[in-house]
Amino acid sequence: MKYLFRLSIISFFLLSFIQTYAQPKSFSDYFKDQTMRIDYFHIGDANTETVTIDQVYRYGIWAGSTKNLIDDFDNGAYYYKIFDAASGKLIFSRGFDSYFKEYQTSDEASKGIKRTYHESAIIPFPNSKIKFVLEKRDKQNKLNEVFSTEIDPSDLYIIKDAVKDEAVKVYKSHFSGDPHSKVDVVILGDGYTASEQKKFEKDLKRYTNIFLNQEPYKTNKDRFNIYGVFKASEESGITEPGADIYKNTTLETRFYSLGSERYVLTEENKKLRDLASYVPYDAIYIMCNSARYGGGGIYNFYCTFVADNQFSPYIFLHEFGHSFGGLADEYYTSDVAYNDFYPQGLEPVEPNITRLLDKNNLKWKNLITPGIEISTPWEKENYDKMDYTWQSERRELNKHIAELKRNKAPQKEIESVQDEYNKKDKMHSDEVDKYLMSSKYWNKVGAFEGAGYSAKGMCRPMLDCIMFSKGAKPFCKVCEEHVTKVIKHFSE
Repeated sequence: MKYLFRLSIISFFLLSFIQTYAQPKSFSDYFKDQTMRIDYFHIGDANTETVTIDQVYRYGIWAGSTKNLIDDFDNGAYYYKIFDAASGKLIFSRGFDSYFKEYQTSDEASKGIKRTYHESAIIPFPNSKIKFVLEKRDKQNKLNEVFSTEIDPSDLYIIKDAVKDEAVKVYKSHFSGDPHSKVDVVILGDGYTASEQKKFEKDLKRYTNIFLNQEPYKTNKDRFNIYGVFKASEESGITEPGADIYKNTTLETRFYSLGSERYVLTEENKKLRDLASYVPYDAIYIMCNSARYGGGGIYNFYCTFVADNQFSPYIFLHEFGHSFGGLADEYYTSDVAYNDFYPQGLEPVEPNITRLLDKNNLKWKNLITPGIEISTPWEKENYDKMDYTWQSERRELNKHIAELKRNKAPQKEIESVQDEYNKKDKMHSDEVDKYLMSSKYWNKVGAFEGAGYSAKGMCRPMLDCIMFSKGAKPFCKVCEEHVTKVIKHFSE
């Protein structure tokens, strides 16, 4: 009898779990084919955070899958979860990272300086009252509730179908069909003036082609819709605070985000979301009209890239790996704006890096090259000498260029130093490619030490990958497999 009683208890909890976390039976049971955007403020420092609702919107059709409503990738520092208020059933979820979370790892935040960031949760429009919950990972990577509130879709204060701006132009750069069964990508322009609209159109076409010729997007091109949205900026180019250059642009993107000279982000989330709302979207690009090296990508948030740098195609694909695939940076020699981004003793949630805490159950064990040693020895010492030397030199060159700009030096002098930087940057990239390709471990899957901003204790799957070094190259096998799964999630 005790056995039967215990079995009944286990069955009860298992059934409760399935009812709470399984995919909803039917989209129409809980949602309309429209979009709800929940805007909120994220406020705090390294040790505190407060969330307050800003505004809720209703507009357009729902861009996402009507089948895969529950995110089971277990990725991202946060999740937003939507529960049916009446039954308590989980009916939608999405993992994500945020600008606020990155700020929490900065020096300013550690000093107790509080800042406010604007964020948005994009969900299908509910039929009935919902509970909106934000969860955050703790130091053991477990998700815990940090905020919740009920939202009634019949609330009179929900903004419905806001007036559109006639100055905004929409392009269908690549269209495959119904947004519900496609990955809908929108490319927004920033720093393009009215006279540069043709340049935006040309850049949009160029990067659409680059995207569709990179695996796994190439094989899955019929699963994608790619849109362009243009709204003219008052000035050409984007802001460079370190060079004392400030531009009036539509989305206010800027270099030196969180103090990193190459990190390009915007804090104008509301403007970003308003512009993106002209089309159905699952993922957002911001294409910046600049030739200076830079970009950024935050998981299920947005990514940025500059249009005219020699490495722009690489930046374009690398940053989308972050924002769409939830992939980690695999490099470790470059300066970053974070402190202790991956805590010691904790396995990262991203699919392409590991601390090898359990090397017998490696995340990518199904792809490991037979017989390869774990961890995998490689020619790391010479690589480190070569790359750290260049990183030191590039920092000084970038400081010099910024100083010249601040001091209003002649344009020819600035261009001369910039050309020197570009040539050395390309030469170093070619040198890295040649060095890695000469290794006996080239194109093999193992666990190579050096990843996730850490030279020691963190490993990546292959010697090279577009998430590791610059240039025209593929994703490694592990990254490609994971991105393919994400494509399927959004396009079923």
